[in-house]
Amino acid sequence: MAWSAVASAVTTIGNLLTQEAIYLWDVEEQVDRLQTELKWMQSSLMEAEPQQSKDERIRLWVAEIRELAYDAEDVVEEFALKIGFKNKGGLLGCIKKSTCLVRKGWGLHETKSKIEKIIARIIDLVRRLQAYGVRELKDGREGSSSSTEMRESRRPYPHIMDDNIVELVDDTNELVSVLKDERSESSRVVSICGMGGLGKTTFAKKLYHHHEVIDYFDHLAFVYVSQQCLKRKVWEDILSEFKTLNEDVRKKRDEELAEMLFNILKAKKCLVILDDIWTIEAWDNLKPAFPVARDNHCNSKILLTSRNTAIVSYADTRGYLLELRCLNNEQSWKLFQKIAFPQTDFPGNIIDGKMKELGENMVKHCAGLPLAIVVLGGILATKNNSLNEWQKISDNVKSYLKRGKNQGPEDVLALSFDDLPPYLRPCFLYLSHFPEDYMIDVDRLIQLWVAEGIVSSKQEERDDGEIAEDVAESYLMELVERCMIQVRETDVTTLKVKKIQMHDLMRDLCLSKAKQENFVFIVDRSNASSLSMIRKVRRVSVHEFFFIQCVKSPNIRSLLFFNQFFSEKVLEKSLPLELLNYVEKHEDEVWNPLYWILATPVGCSRLLKTWGIWRYMFNNFKLLRVLNYEEGIRQNFAGWKLPSDIGNLIHLRFLSLRGFDFQWLKLPSSLGNLRCLQSLDLRVYRRLIHVPNVIWRMEQLRHLYLPLEFRSRIKLKLGTLRKLLTLVNFNTKNCYLKDLINMTNLRELVIIRPFNIENFNEELGENPPIVGSKYLHSLSIVSLFWIGTQPIDPRHLAHLLSSCTSICKLSIEAAVRELPEYHYFSSHLAYVRLVLCKFEENPVPTLEKLPNLRILEIERIFKEKEMFCSAQGFPRLESLSLGRLYDLEEWKVDEGAMPSLQRLRIWCCFRLKMLPEGLRFITTLKELKIESMPKAFKDKLEKGGEDFYKVKHVPSIIFQKCDD
Repeated sequence: MAWSAVASAVTTIGNLLTQEAIYLWDVEEQVDRLQTELKWMQSSLMEAEPQQSKDERIRLWVAEIRELAYDAEDVVEEFALKIGFKNKGGLLGCIKKSTCLVRKGWGLHETKSKIEKIIARIIDLVRRLQAYGVRELKDGREGSSSSTEMRESRRPYPHIMDDNIVELVDDTNELVSVLKDERSESSRVVSICGMGGLGKTTFAKKLYHHHEVIDYFDHLAFVYVSQQCLKRKVWEDILSEFKTLNEDVRKKRDEELAEMLFNILKAKKCLVILDDIWTIEAWDNLKPAFPVARDNHCNSKILLTSRNTAIVSYADTRGYLLELRCLNNEQSWKLFQKIAFPQTDFPGNIIDGKMKELGENMVKHCAGLPLAIVVLGGILATKNNSLNEWQKISDNVKSYLKRGKNQGPEDVLALSFDDLPPYLRPCFLYLSHFPEDYMIDVDRLIQLWVAEGIVSSKQEERDDGEIAEDVAESYLMELVERCMIQVRETDVTTLKVKKIQMHDLMRDLCLSKAKQENFVFIVDRSNASSLSMIRKVRRVSVHEFFFIQCVKSPNIRSLLFFNQFFSEKVLEKSLPLELLNYVEKHEDEVWNPLYWILATPVGCSRLLKTWGIWRYMFNNFKLLRVLNYEEGIRQNFAGWKLPSDIGNLIHLRFLSLRGFDFQWLKLPSSLGNLRCLQSLDLRVYRRLIHVPNVIWRMEQLRHLYLPLEFRSRIKLKLGTLRKLLTLVNFNTKNCYLKDLINMTNLRELVIIRPFNIENFNEELGENPPIVGSKYLHSLSIVSLFWIGTQPIDPRHLAHLLSSCTSICKLSIEAAVRELPEYHYFSSHLAYVRLVLCKFEENPVPTLEKLPNLRILEIERIFKEKEMFCSAQGFPRLESLSLGRLYDLEEWKVDEGAMPSLQRLRIWCCFRLKMLPEGLRFITTLKELKIESMPKAFKDKLEKGGEDFYKVKHVPSIIFQKCDD
């Protein structure tokens, strides 16, 4: 992590020297020398950091270097702040003001002095490192290879860890039988127990996705419980999975919520999986909502996963228990080979006797724990299958076990961190920001990495067009390949990772290392109520309510709030009733100290929206780079204006207000001071927001998420945002369509509501292209209120599509009379989603001509009674979903159509009489899902039914919620 801190400081100083040299004057020499010394230190760290775990003295020196690098960066940024730079490169300033300040000598002497002290500290530290045998390297990346070289030499890594574990000890069929058993009273609560890392969650997810389970139960829910069990959140998550959670339900009291869930579980046949329940107390808090826990007969089942077998017998003395055991030697070696050699089914061909001996000895140290085996295999999979590399890892495993007080597989997990190259360490440590079991959005994570300087934007200087986000994505994949994070969702078209999660044991390691390196301060249940002052921290992650005034660190760089973890009930109970009543009556008085110090009965969400709190942050954290309020609690809050003090945060790279629920919100024009912003997210919930016309000044902006509903006195100018990669919620009412031409790096575009190009041709001539980016790969058009809105003119749609020559994903959720001819579509299109389009003609004849279409989803798009797929149509289609085609009665498929189809889903097509005859010729079909269809339709497809011969070759046929 020290290496990353130094790298960030070098980059920041380099930007100052190259972009703001005119403003440095008397301190330029000191700043230049500081950068030189830091570069030298960076090279020394390449050998020092890996030795931390072996030598306590080096660990202390590395910690000093890390803090020193932070201090150096702070000095430079504070200097920039004091002289008020306003250059377009981001370190803002004004010549007139800076000249005045220099003339007075204000701040220069102090800055010189601080830099000279830091240089002296560097020299002393380097001397000590050299004295203890850490030699200088010519290149800071020598010895570990550059990130680019690493990525270019990396092998493909197609393994799926969960499936590999399940294959070894698979009791899935037995558990499915137990869950479907309606006669036995002893299977109401089913449990999977075992120590962390054995694969309990893996088995539970296998059951959750099992076709027999999906077909048998009316509703299914998979919910994470974890150590900090919040009963209301668990209940709401279950109702959300049941598709019965709405705003009215959210307003219910706990008792009402529990009773509602109780009644659903009693009336319906449901399966609720509670993953990772830790204590008996947690079960006691949750069980009021479960009939089986109150000895009420029902056909619903509860499946628990836990490390504590006592919970199982307590929850249900007659319950079924599957207790997972550690793998034996044979199973361990088999799993290890699958991970370490993902490219071959015959690892014996590339492993010699000595390597096998080393491998088997290393695997023994994992003690049969699948997670440890997988992580060890992930480490070796990144090597080049050389005996020398394996010997090094083997020696490290042995040294860990010799030093460790508690010898065991957890030492292998620690080795996985120490084996990380320097550029991956901060990426891994950054994951400590997120709460336990949190589903991490990869796009947002990458934006945070780039904003924090963890991934250098200098990569954009490469000639191959690779940008920082591409580099960050490759770093993420390296962590995936090392099995240090778990993939939870991938993009159906590109197969890129969309969401990730951390195993709790790996998260424990991450938290431990982050604490050791003072990487982030986490406010959670363990410390939220006892905090006094937080000093000398650079990052704060808030999982639980606390008073932000406790943070007394002016050099804080990032502040992330995960507000859905705030407990409103705890806050209410902690305050006297008379104070709460007073605050509620005077909530409009935003300067009322009681209001913003004590909060209000609706909880912490409103506290964070008051001027006092915001102004405290805006005036005390002026070096802030990341400010994230994403996923706040949804509470109705009246109109409010963001304090203009936000303009003080001139170093801010990432700002998200997503999740706040305002009736209206006014953003100040001082927002335009934030010239360094790379990501700006203004997607507040369902309300009206006033956006000043200042976004055009943020020329470094890369990701812009506009509100769904917003107003501006004049149209927003966005033509200066040439670095923009993501633009969401663009519309032609509030923005200029012509500005899209200037966004030559745009990759994702979402257009909402009015899409009008009537005046476009008049401004720019005959038929100009609308989109100027050759990198655009995803286009979405959404009409939020499609009923009564004017349909999109097919000519306008054709004009737009003809300029999107590289898109591979297209989603249209808006009224369109007809699709343009197929030649208007990009030949790269692999995914098309059409919803509520109200076509006057069937679009299938156009769609089936798209040469590379692999995934098609259509829902409520036309009212025709027939649909026909011709021979040779859809040549590469792999997945087809037909939903809510309420008028469709007959579907015909010619022999030769859809020759590559693997997955077919049909749902809510109530008038469809039968499946087409042509399906029996599609031999590639692997999965057929029939959901929410009439029982008569289902009966025809079951064994013995009149249409079974059409689908008897399909390995997996799933029926769900098919009733009369």
